[in-house]
Amino acid sequence: MRFGVLGPLAVWRETGEIVAVPERKVRMLLAALLTAPGTVVAADRLIDWLWEDAPPRRAENSLQGKVSQLRRALGDAAWVEYRPPGYLLRAPAASVDAHEFTEGLRRLPVAADARAARLSELCALWRGEPYADFPDARFNRGITVALREAWATARELLAEARLDLGEAERSIPGLRELAEAHPRRERVQALLMRALHHAGRTADALEGFARFRERLAEELGTDPGPELAELHRAILRGETVGPRRPAASRGGVPAPVDALIGREDAAAEVGRLLTAHRLVTLTGPGGVGKTRLAAAVARAVEARHLDGVRLVELAPLPPGADEDGVAEAVLAALGVGEHVPGGPFPDGAPPVRRLLGAVADRSQLLVWDNCEHVVEPVARLAARLLAAAPEVRVLATSREPLAVSGEAVWPVPPLRLPGAAEPVAESSAVALFTARVRAAMPGFHLTDEDAPVVAEICRRLDGLPLALELAAPRVRVLGVRKLLERLSDRFEVLTGGYRDAPERQRTLRALIDWSHSLLTPVERTVFRRLSAHVDGCTLEAAETVCAGGGVSPGDVLPTLSRLVDRSMVVVSHQGAEPRYRMLESIAAYAQDRLAAAGEVEACRAARTAHLTRLAERARLHGTGQCEWLSVLDAEAADIRDTLETAAPADTLRLADALRWYWFLRGRYTEAERVLAALSRDADPADPVAARAAAWSWGFRRLRDGSGDDTGEPWRDPAVAEDGRTLWFLAFVAHSLVDYRTSAELLARAEPLLRRAGDEWGVAAVAGVRAVHLFGAGRLPEAEREAGDAMAVFARAGDGWGTLQATYPLAAIAEVRGDYAEAVRLNRTGVEIAGELSLHRDHVDRLCGLARMALLAGDLPESMRLHRETARLAERFGYRNGVVSAEIGLGLTHRRAGEFPEAERYLHRVLGWGRDADFPPITTLMLAELGFVAELRGDADTALRRHAEGLAEAERSGDRRATALALEGTAGARLCGGDARAAAVLLGTASALRESVGAVLPEAERGDVDRISRGARESLGEAGFAAAFAEGRAHAPDDLGLTVPVP
Repeated sequence: MRFGVLGPLAVWRETGEIVAVPERKVRMLLAALLTAPGTVVAADRLIDWLWEDAPPRRAENSLQGKVSQLRRALGDAAWVEYRPPGYLLRAPAASVDAHEFTEGLRRLPVAADARAARLSELCALWRGEPYADFPDARFNRGITVALREAWATARELLAEARLDLGEAERSIPGLRELAEAHPRRERVQALLMRALHHAGRTADALEGFARFRERLAEELGTDPGPELAELHRAILRGETVGPRRPAASRGGVPAPVDALIGREDAAAEVGRLLTAHRLVTLTGPGGVGKTRLAAAVARAVEARHLDGVRLVELAPLPPGADEDGVAEAVLAALGVGEHVPGGPFPDGAPPVRRLLGAVADRSQLLVWDNCEHVVEPVARLAARLLAAAPEVRVLATSREPLAVSGEAVWPVPPLRLPGAAEPVAESSAVALFTARVRAAMPGFHLTDEDAPVVAEICRRLDGLPLALELAAPRVRVLGVRKLLERLSDRFEVLTGGYRDAPERQRTLRALIDWSHSLLTPVERTVFRRLSAHVDGCTLEAAETVCAGGGVSPGDVLPTLSRLVDRSMVVVSHQGAEPRYRMLESIAAYAQDRLAAAGEVEACRAARTAHLTRLAERARLHGTGQCEWLSVLDAEAADIRDTLETAAPADTLRLADALRWYWFLRGRYTEAERVLAALSRDADPADPVAARAAAWSWGFRRLRDGSGDDTGEPWRDPAVAEDGRTLWFLAFVAHSLVDYRTSAELLARAEPLLRRAGDEWGVAAVAGVRAVHLFGAGRLPEAEREAGDAMAVFARAGDGWGTLQATYPLAAIAEVRGDYAEAVRLNRTGVEIAGELSLHRDHVDRLCGLARMALLAGDLPESMRLHRETARLAERFGYRNGVVSAEIGLGLTHRRAGEFPEAERYLHRVLGWGRDADFPPITTLMLAELGFVAELRGDADTALRRHAEGLAEAERSGDRRATALALEGTAGARLCGGDARAAAVLLGTASALRESVGAVLPEAERGDVDRISRGARESLGEAGFAAAFAEGRAHAPDDLGLTVPVP
């Protein structure tokens, strides 16, 4: 397909057939996506473009509807792809006429005849005003202006090419039309004068000049520029006037001495910006590669500008330079002297005026490099120059924006660092580093052993090109491993840059010194104090730590803004609120300054106080749980550094406030280590220290999965009166299958929590107790406790608590055959666990969904989900999750008739169950192994396995497990030829299940139905019914089921 926006919106198939796109909003959506084909346009931006200030109530749904309509119109849904955070049109840029037009202008042939032919083809693409259907739409305002200017430039170039071919008369009508549309455009006037003069109409040319001069004088109070004035004089002299030669032929941006690495996409993007904007500023910290990128862009777009490009190096100017000083530097780069012979300026005219006159009718790109130390005069000059010279564009590099109207700012990012899922060598930072190492050591190759080391070097240097280039030659002497070790003293290592580089770029310290020297005293204070934060901070934290000593809290925000503008601080908007951080090298420099100022301890103390207050007000039990977890996640690096560097007496409160955060995040090792150390150093009589010791003990047991009985922290008097801590210890004991201790601690915690009015704590007790009751087969009681817990947690908006209550409720629903409810609860659990990043709970609920697939008979899906569960459990170090997944895999293989694979999993899990002394696992595994033996025809082994399972079930008191063992024994007896005993056993098992409200649902009756059919075939219907009824009247210990076990 081809798309047209140079006129009314149009779509054509390759055959030329027009594709109808109905409905204005759908056409507007297509037009908006065509402004950036192949690029994701954010959904919120599309909504703003389509509905502007009056979006519909459900704007996202409305946008989806328009996307669906567009897909139907284009005939294939693949044309418009959803890709977060929005949509992209899967069309190559070359299929859009506007792109073909602008790219064609960039790549015009040199020969006049070929140039004229190509320009005629490009001008023929225009069918009217660009985006004619949507002249005032927000999405195309800047683009439309740029396209109109490019259209005028193309027609100028076409006229000039025809003049060069001797076709003066043919070019006159188009030039007159252009002159009417652009009455102040000196270049158009010059071309028209040339055409008229060459066509023998010299009087018309001179009359046209006179009218143009009068118009400028009346409307602007200025005279024509020097080049147009010189053309006028040449015509008066009767000379043959030829075409202007591009100034680029007199030299522009220096040619590169090596390849530009990792900036191809950036160069293309900045080139597109220069099409839409006449002032583009590349910003970023020192050493990020702004100058190299600007030079590459200038070379790429040079053909767009008849007068070429000019590099203006502003670094030599002193910081106090004024606007005239900047103008002098630009004039020098342009090769314009103090006097313009024959021009309209008197001797000694101010540099700014001379500059504006010199460039007024030029079509030129000016590259202004290193503007940051003279940003104010540069900004004023840029505004005046762009107003006076409509065909001049400026590409500036600066560590802060110029902040003038019409400026497009493009922050230059560091080079891309190695990602977790890609080869190290594909990172642009690594590519640059290795290329520069090879320049110093031609034999260097990136080996698999060195790749992680090189990746870490690039990370430590933030992907800054200059830092990488300073580091690379050191490999020749140090090797990559020693270089990495020495980066802790980077300012001593990263010295001795290229001799042809500016002095400020020969060492890393000099590079940052240059930026630091431009800061005000308040900015320097905030800059160094900000380095007390290890991984950035919020505005609130910055106001706490950076204020003081002449800096008020109110000074911090505007100062931070200036530091961001000056590329000394990076601001990230990824979380709920902005975070301010420094690149590692800049942070190291700031930390040196902080130490020199003697402010390290004071800033750390302020940081500790801030983090303690933050942790204590975090709402981790109820509404806002997810948001507060994210807040504390963002502060994790600062929290760790604080706990490691501050005195124990200053951090005990902080650690105490973080207990539940560590628990929810599964950071058991960190929690155990910190709490144990702090409780050892604290006053033994301090109840906070006692609580820290108890939680440390619990975290250690959760981490190790150990059931050892060393220590009983609940006996401490302070802990014995702390209901929440007793509940936590009960939860730990429950997790380690120590149900007796867990039940005792729950019984002690509950009255304390009720007296304290702690509704959350009481619900937490009910949630754990529900699991105990379910394991004991007491389903009605378990359901009541879990329901009570669910009601409290749901009312409080506590995701973690709701998630805990879903487990027993889903398990009860499964036992009762309500699989739809079990699936719903497990899916809810997966969603909550995902939102809160509770990895272990996510594994458990995913395993529940896998079991539902097994019960539904979808064995491939069961296999897939159980394997995914096992993979995630292994990844998160969750042993119980691995066991659950392997149980499911064993059961799935058994039902698929894959007995060797089934036995491998079942035996492994049986060993775990025996080691943990966990009857629910051992009884199930023994039953499954017994069924495998029976299905193989091995009645003796089957009887032995089921007898073991029955003994375990009777020991635990779980009647559901007893019924399962009886059902398995029935199969073994049938396999051995005793059909009557099988029927009796099935009857007893049925009665037992009914007694606890756990009748086998249809999906779990496979083994029972199979055994029942065999017994019926042998006994007949009447005989089976009689034996089954006899069994229902028996108690299990009347059946004589004991079988010798070798």
